[in-house]
Amino acid sequence: MKIKLAVLSGLFIYFPFLLIAQVEVPDWALPGSATHKQVPPPADFHRDTKTEIKSIGIFQGQSDVGGALVAGSSSYDRRTRAYTLVSAGYNIWYQRDEFRYVWKQMSGDVSLAADVAFPDTAGYNDRKAVLVIRQGLGDDAREMVVALHGAGLMHLAWRAANGEMMKEMRVNHRKDHSTDSLNVGLAKRIGIEKQGDTFRVWISMHGEPMHPVGEPVQLHIDGPFYVGIGFCSHLPATRDTAVLSRVVLANEAGKIH
Repeated sequence: MKIKLAVLSGLFIYFPFLLIAQVEVPDWALPGSATHKQVPPPADFHRDTKTEIKSIGIFQGQSDVGGALVAGSSSYDRRTRAYTLVSAGYNIWYQRDEFRYVWKQMSGDVSLAADVAFPDTAGYNDRKAVLVIRQGLGDDAREMVVALHGAGLMHLAWRAANGEMMKEMRVNHRKDHSTDSLNVGLAKRIGIEKQGDTFRVWISMHGEPMHPVGEPVQLHIDGPFYVGIGFCSHLPATRDTAVLSRVVLANEAGKIH
């Protein structure tokens, strides 16, 4: 079964009109629900990443990693220092990703942190605002991701090699799957630190000083690599919005605040 969704877009200045395009959503990309379980993509499935090399705030470029069925967008407000990311995309998971990514190429140690907000409070619970360090811009690239979900789940996830399945460490769930104090609403601020091959999650739930949570994870990524912020609606052909602000990006460890 394939679901067809209509996408509207205005065209031309002199003769504006609406074009109806049929977007086919494959079964494996359908979001999870009470009646459907999302499954991994076919092993050989890829879509090309679409990239624009143009400065946006402190970053060098932006990409629709994995070429989501509906194009995303990014903007930066110099007054509020806020990045607004609009994205569709079925997931940042399995052996490939689809998400909007605003990035900078770097090498060495990295500290990255941002406040996160979801303007539409009725959005899909599994949507993800992310801080990402990636080997490349391909949809199946090696990467380390700190993700804050719309419902409050937070994790550190990684793909150890191109095309491998993601692994995760949930930082707000105990081993017995019960919750602790971090799983009370959305975190206000999230961070990721790379020190050599060691990565850690940082968090501020309510505006208190940021502090590391969970265990460090080891992953080698060759420099130069891509560092940045991203968002995925977790809906293959429906865009949503995340706002990441007060972004701190330093080319050394120990600078998250």
